[in-house]
Amino acid sequence: MRALSIRIQQHGDPSVLEVTESELPSPAVGEVLIRQSAAGVNFIDTYHRSGLYPIALPGGLGVEAAGVVEAIGAGVHEFKPGDRVAYAGGAPGAYASHRIMPAARVVPVPAPISEEVAAATLLRGMTAQYLLKRTFKVESGMTVLIHAAAGGVGQIACQWARALGARVIGTVGNADKAALAARWCDLVIDYSHEDVAAQVRAFTAGRGVPVVYDGVGAATFEASLDSLAPRGMLVSFGNASGPVPPFSPGILAQKGSLFLTRPTLGHYTLTRQELIDTAEDYFTAVSRGDVIAEVHQRYALADAAQAHRDLEARKTTGSTLLIP
Repeated sequence: MRALSIRIQQHGDPSVLEVTESELPSPAVGEVLIRQSAAGVNFIDTYHRSGLYPIALPGGLGVEAAGVVEAIGAGVHEFKPGDRVAYAGGAPGAYASHRIMPAARVVPVPAPISEEVAAATLLRGMTAQYLLKRTFKVESGMTVLIHAAAGGVGQIACQWARALGARVIGTVGNADKAALAARWCDLVIDYSHEDVAAQVRAFTAGRGVPVVYDGVGAATFEASLDSLAPRGMLVSFGNASGPVPPFSPGILAQKGSLFLTRPTLGHYTLTRQELIDTAEDYFTAVSRGDVIAEVHQRYALADAAQAHRDLEARKTTGSTLLIP
């Protein structure tokens, strides 16, 4: 069987993405062959492409996709041909028409969830799950700050936090995204011209928030620290605007004995059971309407470079798919 995929020979801008065709071997012991319906496009893919997070070259891109099992290797008992499955995380290579994956890193897609929604949002949904429920447990009555509230993780995290009973402050970068985020935020702050920390303090009667979820990085780091209540936690889980510059740990003491963590999904899904539980919790939230998962952009697989350009130019909202 031959597969189409997007690969890079060197790190660089979106022009380094190439469409290639290759022969696929049969799945080995413990593996499944997936005919992919769609692959998700995430900011981490741009980090892998640019070299911010270097990958082995030549290599593929993409860490999330969904489709149907076409064949299984020896020793695979959890899946059979015809099963709908998805995966998120692990080695890049999801930008492809077919892919062989370790069965241990694949999860079943339940009947109420479309393959497109699974492919476009599983990574973000599982990220929101560990952020809100395990990195810092959001509880009813809390007020939380979530940056990039119109983005892929932001949309899911804001909706889910509200379903958990929290008041949600979301930040965005322009008026169009502010209108979108207003659907699931109690307060929306446009950080392109508003003082985030001042608005947060005003909304919380001067107290600040117990947690800030920051996937933006350099552009919002100072505002995140200044928005926290004493002993609050900054959860820095992404670098959409670039990495946070070096700083002295003493600033955490000066601003209120703050906590700082830099978590990753991989460390929260180390075991098979953790992976299954995280995915199931997200799919359940979608099924019961706590999270409305929407696909906002679709590109042909061959147009992956344009998808990256649009993502990096902040022209996208929510989730983006590549269709093989």
